[in-house]
Amino acid sequence: MSSGKINLLGLPREQMEELFAEWGEKPFRARQVMKWIYARGQNDFEAMTDLAINLRERLGQVAEVRPPEILSRHDSIDGTVKWALRAGAEQAIEMVFIPEDSRGTLCISSQVGCALDCSFCSTGAQGFNRNLSSAEIAGQIWLARKELGAGASTADRVISNVVLMGMGEPLANYRAVVPAIKVMLDDYGFELSRRRVTLSTSGLVPQINKLAEDCNVALAVSLHAANDTLRDELVPINRRHPIKELLDACWSYARQYSNRQITFEYTMLEGVNDTVEHATQLARLLKNRPAKVNLIPFNPFPGTRYTRSPQATIDRFRQVLLDHGIITITRRTRGDDIDAACGQLAGKVNDRIRVRLGSKMISVSVQNQ
Repeated sequence: MSSGKINLLGLPREQMEELFAEWGEKPFRARQVMKWIYARGQNDFEAMTDLAINLRERLGQVAEVRPPEILSRHDSIDGTVKWALRAGAEQAIEMVFIPEDSRGTLCISSQVGCALDCSFCSTGAQGFNRNLSSAEIAGQIWLARKELGAGASTADRVISNVVLMGMGEPLANYRAVVPAIKVMLDDYGFELSRRRVTLSTSGLVPQINKLAEDCNVALAVSLHAANDTLRDELVPINRRHPIKELLDACWSYARQYSNRQITFEYTMLEGVNDTVEHATQLARLLKNRPAKVNLIPFNPFPGTRYTRSPQATIDRFRQVLLDHGIITITRRTRGDDIDAACGQLAGKVNDRIRVRLGSKMISVSVQNQ
């Protein structure tokens, strides 16, 4: 329940400075508070000892640093950690931390559920309830660092990479996602490199074009098919923005920044999109382009009609792409014993709105559970 106070989490620096100016404070005070919040992980204003006492008192009266509430935590045998976080009454989102030798990746959510209804994704099967606020998005990183015991200095940080690949379509929540990303990149925020923040989208073309103007981060595109007929079935938004339109936006995005590649995610579904012919079609689309491919072994969930392609099939598909000069890796499945693998995040989405964003006619109904 809201306290009525201003949640400072997720406010970009310019908004923080404007807020402090309204209180008659200098801009550097806002930057001091941001350092306390993000670099030191502090949410107690009284502990911010280099602030004047009257400012600390005022902050305590009108503001707060309130991350999402943890409902549960599950630890995988491979070191992956999944948290369920409260997102309102009877609602929950999930975030996942994936540790590796050279980096630690936090996968965060941007919506309660998802309206894109991709047929192979557990999140889409849950329906959609609402967008998360910028405080709820940035708050996931703040909370995970607390949970994982991340150090204050950049060198000590457990979380080196953040991917917006959890529940929801980030570009469908553009107004909250971009401010949260700005906090991730800010020297007074989480201080993440632009190359270490990745936004994954199913293909909202107008927002991809706008993102190129507003925010320089790595872009990953959930492609999953190399022809419109199949992608219409797997990723319904393709009916609104078909592959050619989507790829044109991707290449335009890549041209905005030097040495920028677009990552294309391709979930391997047995007997659906995994033949040599499919691989050849994909290679033709991406050849001589700033592209790399992540092949994702399908991760099953209750009620799905799909199965994972055999490893030999995935290897053969990958070799076709490599033979055409396309950088291709097969993503290692992590956290599947706690349902934390790619495509498995479901959370809890009640009073959900069923929306197919890819349909020509958008129909909405509310199911009370």
